Amino acid sequence: MGKSKAKRKTKKRKPDSMIRTDVWNLKVNKYQKKLLLLTVAEYRKFLKPLVFIVNAEWKIIGNLSDKEKINYLEKSIHVTSKNIDTKYLYYQKVINKYPSFRKFPSYLRRAAIADAIGIVSSFQTRYREWQSGRRKHKFVRPPRLTTMCQSYPALYKGQQVKYNNDYQTVDLKVWNGCDWVWLEKIPVKGHGLNRHKVIGNQIKSPALVVNSKTCQLSMPVKIKPIKKEDADYVCSVDLGINNGATCSIVGHDGTVKARKFINRARDIDRRNKRRMMITKKSKQTHKKTGQKFVKGFCQGLYRKSSNINLEISRYISREIIEFAKLHNVKVIVIEDLAGWKAKAGKRGTLMRQKFHLWCHQKIVEILNNRWTELGGIVQTVNPKYTSAYAFDGSGKVKRNKKNYSLCVFPSGKQYNADLSASYNIGARYWYSVLIGDKYFSRVFVSERSTNTLRTPVTLGTLRSLEPSGCK
Repeated sequence: MGKSKAKRKTKKRKPDSMIRTDVWNLKVNKYQKKLLLLTVAEYRKFLKPLVFIVNAEWKIIGNLSDKEKINYLEKSIHVTSKNIDTKYLYYQKVINKYPSFRKFPSYLRRAAIADAIGIVSSFQTRYREWQSGRRKHKFVRPPRLTTMCQSYPALYKGQQVKYNNDYQTVDLKVWNGCDWVWLEKIPVKGHGLNRHKVIGNQIKSPALVVNSKTCQLSMPVKIKPIKKEDADYVCSVDLGINNGATCSIVGHDGTVKARKFINRARDIDRRNKRRMMITKKSKQTHKKTGQKFVKGFCQGLYRKSSNINLEISRYISREIIEFAKLHNVKVIVIEDLAGWKAKAGKRGTLMRQKFHLWCHQKIVEILNNRWTELGGIVQTVNPKYTSAYAFDGSGKVKRNKKNYSLCVFPSGKQYNADLSASYNIGARYWYSVLIGDKYFSRVFVSERSTNTLRTPVTLGTLRSLEPSGCK
């Protein structure tokens, strides 16, 4: 009897895990903050000689795995009963100079070694790119190995950090100048987005971020992959300058299920007011002095306007996600505006400032990160002619001169221009799906390169599309 062929077992590929970072703010007094600052200073002092050692050993450890690199370097510097003759006698001189290194915790030592490996690996990569000629211009200086790194220590659970009372307080192991001691029951003021409370998510080792202004734990959380079911509707979003965002729920058959306008007019006015204050101060300063502005000119106003802009981006992204979750859609469709530059508005005018401060890329970034975490998909489509043509397919629209948010269709009907554009964005996604355009770059119905007028894809195109014509 012949041997029967065994069936090949195919391993199911696990979905890629995501790491998201929350910021846990700590409520500490002056004495506790002083100890935390001493801990960060001690860690950086311990890290500095390790960077030199890792760089010297890079030819040997460059091709090893991360775990093998840490084990090799730890044996090279750390003296134990089984490892008496270490490779680097130079490091023993460092320990004699700084006796506090003898009390350095073992887990924190491995974290410092891993940090030094990351610093040297980054330097070696940038240096190889410089040697190969990949430079911004031919006079660029070679990168330097920076040993004065502003790194923060990673804290391992149970060894340097303990969580109490449902994460309402934490215990931290800190350096008090003589010994490593525990600071107990430090209150946590905020947990960011509370990702650690989601079932299936896993907390990783946090970093202790302490400086003159902040005192917090940078808490990475491993997100459990979520699989959303496919839906017959998508959430199409038109980002605007006057209106923050206009959303609509569009079906594959051209049905519009819901609409929503998202506007943060009050914050936009506050941001523009500060920018106009900067413009006024710059004109007055230049008129009196006739010289360039000094470093830090209007620093407070720039900071406030930037923070307001960031809050606008977060608010709009949050509202879009809540609207999409309400209607159980999987895909959020948005225009691909990467590299877009405004042509309207003279230099120094409010119109120019509106275009310059338009935070569409930040909204897309936040939206993509958050929605992907929730198991959804953010898809971009070609933005050409989405606002210029009526959603019913009647042709080009005319904008109202007094109110630019309104447009007039060729049939004479008045409609909101942003709402019509959101319909066309959703229709363009569904049309690309039905036709089979995997790049979602379709703009026109036909693909002919003749001189005949081609019709852009609108919601009317989707409604008149015959199923037999679809792939």
